[in-house]
Amino acid sequence: EVQLVESGGGLVQAGGSLTLSCVISPNDFDGYAIGWFRQAPGKERERISAISGFNGDTYYANSVKGRFTISMDNSKTTVYLQMNSLAPEDTGVYYCAAGLGTTPQTMGMLEDYGMDYWGEGTLVTVSS
Repeated sequence: EVQLVESGGGLVQAGGSLTLSCVISPNDFDGYAIGWFRQAPGKERERISAISGFNGDTYYANSVKGRFTISMDNSKTTVYLQMNSLAPEDTGVYYCAAGLGTTPQTMGMLEDYGMDYWGEGTLVTVSS
């Protein structure tokens, strides 16, 4: 059974930075699209970034473009989300998910973004 474990959430002041990590086991991310999703209090879950485990192609939602950076380590077992210039509206539970055979570009057209596996989430709170 594939498992995804997120870490790195916490409390940060506006303007600060955090880096989230998502570790997959027992597989690696090759062939998967990996997405970071955010669910703010009282709002629906939204896709904020994604990366291809095949070729490294990336996707960013307009709300985070220029502030967040997604990356993957060389072993393809950990995906990171570097978050800079955080604002209170970035507060929420951040989930990592992976979908086999999909891409960052096609995820948005698929039911549940084509994700096969989801982590439990990590809470990010940005204070003003």
